[in-house]
Order: sequence, then structure tokens, then C-alpha cells
Amino acid sequence: MTNTSRGLLAQFLVHTALGSTTQPDEWDCYDVVGEDGLRVEVKASAYLQSWEQRELSRISFSVDKRRPWTAGVGFADEATYNADVYVFALHTAIRHEDYDPLVVSQWEFYAASRAAIADLNQKSAGLATVRRIAQGPVGFDDLGDLIRSVGATAG
Repeated sequence: MTNTSRGLLAQFLVHTALGSTTQPDEWDCYDVVGEDGLRVEVKASAYLQSWEQRELSRISFSVDKRRPWTAGVGFADEATYNADVYVFALHTAIRHEDYDPLVVSQWEFYAASRAAIADLNQKSAGLATVRRIAQGPVGFDDLGDLIRSVGATAG
């Protein structure tokens, strides 16, 4: 239920949905690489958190530019958008007693192209914005097709 664990699980779900066997470097500015070289950044959010809450969390995803890092150079001088497709993974449970991150039916996914993210020119995007700029929502079974479709139109 912690944000870091949720993010890693969302990355795993995207990796699995694409059938990817390629593992990006931990320092890459994207999280998953498709077999066709498609670079995917995964963002995860949820209504529930591991701490006691008085109300559900507001859904928000980071969409800011990042400075690429390489071993030979270190961090690049300029921050850019580095993935071809951005996947937004939302865990939809709204009651702690129902929360199970391993039940894939509790997740919904959206996907947006790099151009759509760049056009936002924002550091974060709420759920309404994601729904406006991205395709979806889809469940886990259709996630791979959604990512490939958005990637194919991303140019």
C-alpha cells in the first residue's frame, strides 16, 4: 500500500502486459522497454494509502521532465520527456478492507503519448487531466494493446 511499492508493482504489471523481456537500467528515464524498443514511463496512484486517512487521496501523477543520466556523462544539462508512452496506473479500491494490489481487476490504466504529456507542460496531472489527454481506461487484459496502440501513433 506504500507509494513506492505500488509504483514498482505498476511497473511490473506494465512489463508483464507488454510481454517484455528487456530490463531498463535503474537510472533510465523510463521504466519499461517493449520488445520493439518502445520506452514506457509508468506512473501510479491510488485513493488509499498505508496511513490512516480521513478522506480518500486526490489522484495525481507526476508528469514533469527529467534529466537523463548515463554512466559516462552523469546527468544531462537539460530535462526532457524521455519515454514514448506514459502509462497511468490507478488502483481503484476505496475501502481498506477491499484493497488488494495483486487483484488486477482493482487497477485501471490510461496511456498517453510523449507529445500529449509535453503539450501539458505541467509538473503533475490530476485524474481529470489524465482522462482528457490519455486513452483508457482499460483493465489489465487490454493494457498491452493500449500501450502498443498509443506507441504506434506517437510517431
